[in-house]
Amino acid sequence: MKQIKLLVLAGGFGKRLRSAVSDVPKPLAPVNGRPFLSYQIENWLDQGVSLLAFLLHYEVNSIEVFLESCRKQNRFENCEILTLKESQPLGTGGAVAFAVQQLQLTGEFLVANADTWLGSGVRHIFEAEAPALATVQVEDSERYGSVQVENNKVVAFKEKQNSSGPGLINAGLYHLNADLFKDWNGQPFSLERELFPKLANSGTLKSVFLETDFIDMGVPEDYFRLCQWIESGKKDAL
Repeated sequence: MKQIKLLVLAGGFGKRLRSAVSDVPKPLAPVNGRPFLSYQIENWLDQGVSLLAFLLHYEVNSIEVFLESCRKQNRFENCEILTLKESQPLGTGGAVAFAVQQLQLTGEFLVANADTWLGSGVRHIFEAEAPALATVQVEDSERYGSVQVENNKVVAFKEKQNSSGPGLINAGLYHLNADLFKDWNGQPFSLERELFPKLANSGTLKSVFLETDFIDMGVPEDYFRLCQWIESGKKDAL
C-alpha cells in the first residue's frame, strides 16, 4: 500500500477556545491530563499514517517541544514527523500550498484539522479518488455550514447563516493532489471558502461519508464535551 502522508493544519490562533484554555495553543489543550494532540497522533498512527507534517504558525515552540518530547519517548515508531513554520498566517489553503512547495510533494496526500476528532476515516478517504472531502451527519449544521451532496459528489456549500437543522458537514479531513497547488502565488487563501467551492462547481470534489465519532473542539462547549467523553473511556458515541 502507498505511504499515507498527512498534513496537519495546526497553525490557528484558537481565539474561540481561549476563555477555556488560555495558556497553551489549541492542539495542546489538556484532555484528561494529556495534550489533545497526543490522542490525535495515536489515532492517526493506528489508522496507518506513516508521515505526519505539522503546519504551524501560532505558538510554534510549544508544539515543537511537545513533538520532541514524544520523539524522545519513541512514540513515533514507524512514522516520520515533520514541522513547517509559516512566517505569516497563510490560511488553510496557503498552509497546504506552502507545505507542498517546501516538502516538494508530488501526487496525493491527506490533510486534517488538528482540532477535529474523527474516530476513523483515514483509510476510507485515502482509498477515494482525489480530490475528496470527508463528511459527517450532525443534528444541527448551523455552527458549521452544510455540504450538499449528489451521487457522492459535493455540489454546493451552504454558509453557516444559511444552514440549520440536521445535515452533512465538512468533517475536516481531505484527500488532495499536489497539482491543485502548483500555481500558488504565495498569498493566503482558504481551502473551505475558495478551493473547495471551485472544485464543487467543476464537479470533481467527491464526498466520503463517515459514520464515526466526530467533534470539533474549537469552542469551549465542545472542548468540555470532548474532555468528558475521553474521561469516561469513550463509552458512548459523541
